[in-house]
Amino acid sequence: MVGALCSCYDQHMPHASAPSAVPQHPPIPEDGRVLNGPEVLARLRQWATELGFSQIGVADVDLSSAEPGLLAWLSRGFHGEMHYMAQHGLKRARPAELVPGTVCVITARMDYLPSQTPDGWQALEWDRLALPEAAAVSVYARGRDYHKVLRARLQKLADRLAELLGPFGHRVFTDSAPVLEVELASRSGLGWRGKHTLLLSRQAGSTFFLGEIYVDLRLPLTEPESSHCGSCSACMDLCPTQAIVGERQVDARRCISYLTIEHPGEIPLDLRPLMGNRIYGCDDCQLACPWNKFATRAVVADFDVRPALAQPDLLHLWAWDEATFLRLTEGSPIRRIGFGRWQRNLAVAMGNALHGDGAASSKPLQPATRQAIEQALQQWLIQPPAGADLALVTPHVQWALAPQRT
Repeated sequence: MVGALCSCYDQHMPHASAPSAVPQHPPIPEDGRVLNGPEVLARLRQWATELGFSQIGVADVDLSSAEPGLLAWLSRGFHGEMHYMAQHGLKRARPAELVPGTVCVITARMDYLPSQTPDGWQALEWDRLALPEAAAVSVYARGRDYHKVLRARLQKLADRLAELLGPFGHRVFTDSAPVLEVELASRSGLGWRGKHTLLLSRQAGSTFFLGEIYVDLRLPLTEPESSHCGSCSACMDLCPTQAIVGERQVDARRCISYLTIEHPGEIPLDLRPLMGNRIYGCDDCQLACPWNKFATRAVVADFDVRPALAQPDLLHLWAWDEATFLRLTEGSPIRRIGFGRWQRNLAVAMGNALHGDGAASSKPLQPATRQAIEQALQQWLIQPPAGADLALVTPHVQWALAPQRT
């Protein structure tokens, strides 16, 4: 979950109330190949810890109470250009239709805060957002692509279960199919859906990814956790574009994570100044959340920060051509947006740097840096780099250079 908002976007939908009681499934039958349900769950948790997961749960497949919220969210157009959200329809809320034979879902979370993250990291991130010449990349995207990491480890977890029980039907997911990830995670006790729509944990805040294994085994379900947001509305109040339009409801069309990652075209004019120097994703709602004082460092080295994304500045990243972009983002979640959207996002951030937009506490741009940014943008118009998407990027460069922007 991205924190980092991930492309699945079930976190943008209204919260469905959890069932009043957890259905009691019988233990796995004693047929000579298995242990009883609680013992199997204990083994799963042990293996999951060994594989780098932080917590494991088991959810039922009856998500019917989430269907009205999904349909209402789609009907309001909050999914923007993510047409696949509508195309998949209610299959997202019906696991047994997505994978026939599924009777329950093993849910997992994995912390992604880089292992060398210092204490007080939220303040450091806020400071970076106030530096107009700096480039802000969402914390989750500074290391290896989480899709690759979680899928491989979820499959290893399923393989270990098969060694214990014998072959069984299953399929692993992590933000890669029509799955209500946050709904399943909250129902299985990994946390609760915060007002920013991300999953929250009292032990780990929200800086973790989610994954699932759909199985045709009956395992004991784990208890859901109640909400602990109380009257706090920090995430809603501090969202730069006011994309959180109600408690547990996000209009993706205004969300900076959506605009910099999922949105394929030109960024709306009225939202560009609000983006500041955020070039890939946005962590503001997580930085504002008090529960992230409990954010846990990753035990998986894959999420360590790549050198190219350690304290990057706009001018350095703007100097990349497409070949450099592809080389330095290989194995990174950033690569999938392509060089065109990457440069589009950078052009908006450079325009905001020139005009002081995006953060009330932004520090003034030094004259030499201002001149360098202007020259770099002007040079791009004269001689774009190899692989540049002229149709997409040019309007944003022109906007950035315009003395009176509209």
